[in-house]
Amino acid sequence: MKLLRLARRLLGQRLFDRLMKMTFYGQFVAGEDQESIRPLIQHNRAFGVGSILDYGVEEDLTPEEAEREEMESCTSASERDGHGTSKREKQFQAHRAFGDRRDGVVSTRTYFYASEAKCDSHMETFLHCIEASGGASKDGFSAIKLTALGRPQFLLRFSDVLTKWRRFFHQMAAEQGKAGLAAMDTKLEVAALQESMVKMGITSRMEIENWFTVETLGVSGTLDLLDWGSLIDSRTELSRHLVVPNMQTGQLEPLLLRFTEEEERQMTRMLQRMDVLAKKASEVGVRLMVDAEQTYFQPAISRLTLEMQRRFNVERPLIFNTYQCYLKDTYDNVTLDVELARREGWCFGAKLVRGAYMAQERARALEIGYEDPINPTYEATNAMYHRCLNYVLEELKHNARAAVMVASHNEDTVRFTLCRMEELGLHPADCQVYFGQLLGMCDQISFPLGELGFRWGGGGQGRRCWDSPPPPLCAGQAGYPVYKYVPYGPVMEVLPYLSRRALENSGVMKGAQREWQLLWQELKRRLRTGSLFHRPA
Repeated sequence: MKLLRLARRLLGQRLFDRLMKMTFYGQFVAGEDQESIRPLIQHNRAFGVGSILDYGVEEDLTPEEAEREEMESCTSASERDGHGTSKREKQFQAHRAFGDRRDGVVSTRTYFYASEAKCDSHMETFLHCIEASGGASKDGFSAIKLTALGRPQFLLRFSDVLTKWRRFFHQMAAEQGKAGLAAMDTKLEVAALQESMVKMGITSRMEIENWFTVETLGVSGTLDLLDWGSLIDSRTELSRHLVVPNMQTGQLEPLLLRFTEEEERQMTRMLQRMDVLAKKASEVGVRLMVDAEQTYFQPAISRLTLEMQRRFNVERPLIFNTYQCYLKDTYDNVTLDVELARREGWCFGAKLVRGAYMAQERARALEIGYEDPINPTYEATNAMYHRCLNYVLEELKHNARAAVMVASHNEDTVRFTLCRMEELGLHPADCQVYFGQLLGMCDQISFPLGELGFRWGGGGQGRRCWDSPPPPLCAGQAGYPVYKYVPYGPVMEVLPYLSRRALENSGVMKGAQREWQLLWQELKRRLRTGSLFHRPA
């Protein structure tokens, strides 16, 4: 950002804008407004590549301003004044050293809470993107972030509740000799659970018998993590009385602490904004992807997304949850959510990514003192991605109403997906498997996968399209639903986005080198065959 600001001062605004459009801006941003980006959208569509529109404008906050806004929006008034202490575990408390959530994050946008009016403004921006996506194609996508729609303190508190409740389940499982099992394989014996909870003083025997009934749990005599999660559903009276043991003090504490009236209103408005966006997406036929965020927000984000899926994924997968495969618990979360969709009869929709916050998450866990949530190696993350993807593809084979977005720039992952689709009999025309990449990156993956394949003379708009048969990546395959994540906005207002893309320069250059290698191979092939200046039939 400092270099970009310096260049603007030296060159002047007009020349700076022109330079940016010839370089970074022209590479990674589609245009300044919805009208100016239409040629690019139509051009990509001609090659079978759809668009996920994103208004890329960000606030240009200093680190000090970002830190101040974060601390104010993630703590209660009593905590800020020093008159109260947070009951949340330290992972779910705001920490000043990590107040600027942009630090170490180069591949995604960050929102900071300023006011309810600002959240309304973000919602209006998302609505415009949804409407534009609906107008651009009949099968569009749009992406939203929940931290843009409300005060993050609510997300921290709700994530803390969900994590404590799941940990309590695993503690009970360990007491029953079932530690270490996969999430979906762990089942508690209800009779033993009731006895344990009575001994711990959590409730009386009479009360606990009303919690676990045939109507709520069936006749198996066991309950799994999905049953357990339903006990703190906001629609049950039970959730108001639950207490859990504090692992540090050994004392019983209320699981759900009361919000103030203002916090209740802020929570309600966040949910209302989510509802407005989902209804608009349903109205115009656009699928809505809820982006993943930091692990201290993510349990709440995933739970709220599941609530949206229950309501809106009745006939088709309209709402897509995002799973970050660099996290150790991603496979458990994917399998649990797939099973929940099966039981409740709604359509499962997922976007699989590797993740955007690794360096920040690791540093935060080390500094604050909790377990690192990230897989130990890059290879472990790849294995996790393919394991989750394979599980979802297996589900798609038996469930025509489920869908997945493979959001990856990794050629091996795309090859893996294509091979598994062929083995499982998943046809591209069924539109259950989608591929996604960022605009300006990995065109050697996106365009060969497109519905119409390559065409002669496909360049234009400065984009890297060329005439060739599909490269070895696809080996003759085309017609897959593939999308580019398309940011747009005025030059000066997308500078924070562009500065992050510049930080990824080494990755971009590696991808560009790969594309030039493919072009050179194709050029040599055409020279050998004498077809350099002939259009293919």
